[in-house]
Amino acid sequence: MYSVILATASRYLLMLLLMFSVFLLFRGHNEPGGGFTGGLVAASAYALYFIANGLDAARSILRVDPLRIVVAGLFVAMLSTLPSLFMGKAFMSGIWVDTGIAFIGKIGTPLLFDIGVYLLVLGITLTIVFSLAEEDNR
Repeated sequence: MYSVILATASRYLLMLLLMFSVFLLFRGHNEPGGGFTGGLVAASAYALYFIANGLDAARSILRVDPLRIVVAGLFVAMLSTLPSLFMGKAFMSGIWVDTGIAFIGKIGTPLLFDIGVYLLVLGITLTIVFSLAEEDNR
């Protein structure tokens, strides 16, 4: 059943939920949040859009196959382990770089790992949601 109100609201909620998911991603180093919760919120935004507008509309607004997002997340998470090896530290040790910008502060490999987890959770969750929707359409 198509609802004009839900379809209209989902367009605005998609952007709000995606912005909130990025906020959770960057907040997660010092307080609750991080890549996992941010990825789940982002996936729920696309799931809401799918419920309101259909599978084809959700796939077109995503523009990328969810499995490619999973691969990118794995690549970024694995990439975050290399700086510690190159610096002669233990595997997956956090390496921090001071940006010199007071608003940003220090960034490091844990943030890179969290971005990888964010992409992984987003891709896996959307793969599950979209495959269940395709199965339901058969």
